[in-house]
Amino acid sequence: MFHRVLLLLVTLAVSGLLFTGCRTQKTESNQPARPIVITTLFPLYDFARTIAGDRMEVQLLLPPGVEPHHFEPKPDDLARIHRAALFVYIGPFMEPWADKVIQGVDRTKVRVVAAASGVALLPAVAHTGKEQHHHDHDHDHQAEAYDPHVWLDFPADQAMVAKILEALIAADPAGAEQYRRRAAELTGQLTALDARYKAGLSSCGSRVLLHGGHAAFGYLANRYNLNYQAAAGVTAELEATPRRLAELVQQVRRYNVKAIYSEELVSPRVARTIAGETGATVLKLHGAHNVAKEDLERGVTFITLMDENLKNLQVGLSCRN
Repeated sequence: MFHRVLLLLVTLAVSGLLFTGCRTQKTESNQPARPIVITTLFPLYDFARTIAGDRMEVQLLLPPGVEPHHFEPKPDDLARIHRAALFVYIGPFMEPWADKVIQGVDRTKVRVVAAASGVALLPAVAHTGKEQHHHDHDHDHQAEAYDPHVWLDFPADQAMVAKILEALIAADPAGAEQYRRRAAELTGQLTALDARYKAGLSSCGSRVLLHGGHAAFGYLANRYNLNYQAAAGVTAELEATPRRLAELVQQVRRYNVKAIYSEELVSPRVARTIAGETGATVLKLHGAHNVAKEDLERGVTFITLMDENLKNLQVGLSCRN
């Protein structure tokens, strides 16, 4: 019953948008509207807008500042997807709601891009050496079986850029040359970012990365050989237990850790609690799932966020580079 009502709301919303669009075309200039690209997460939004330039209108589905693990699309969001030329998401392990949405779209009009399809995924572990417990629900099991934060592996980002490029060219062959040029520049920037991380984290006093949030940085730690320990699992809904907090406090003392990391869009309470017990400094790492409104307005990019992360990692891990 719920899905029938939801489908009716989407149909009405789309109809209203089409009616409004028809009226707008009569009153505004005769220039055709740019095709719309809907992206689910900030890295995808940033990659798509960089490659598309001014040939397409790239939109971020998430409202600024919203934590994506809690996100469920509203009827207006579904209507936006239905009238888009492209819908770009990470995959069902990150956006478990997307499969049902995709089933309802006209695939002859909306190109669907699962950007991380084909990318090697890490298993979802709580970074305590034990795999997470899964729920019985199919979508929960699928979402929690793998670590969804694949955009924090920069070579994986290059693969996602290639998928977005392919979809843009298919939707707009006339812009292929521009898209290829911009995608090549972006791929080069991501390659350089990876090189900066390798060099910047090569000589550090510590390789223990303690994080007072959900386990978002497993890919980054895996690539740059860091011992990553997080307070909770891979989704923001999973909270740190008192036992886990005590374990992290012990690790701070055992490894003489200088900094405990918090993350954006999530309360730093856990990191501050551990810091208060141990005297460690609290530093921020940005998971780049989404950004705050002020960051969006000042034109922040995925690469600038990652460069800020590198600086804080070098401070907290006592790196010499």
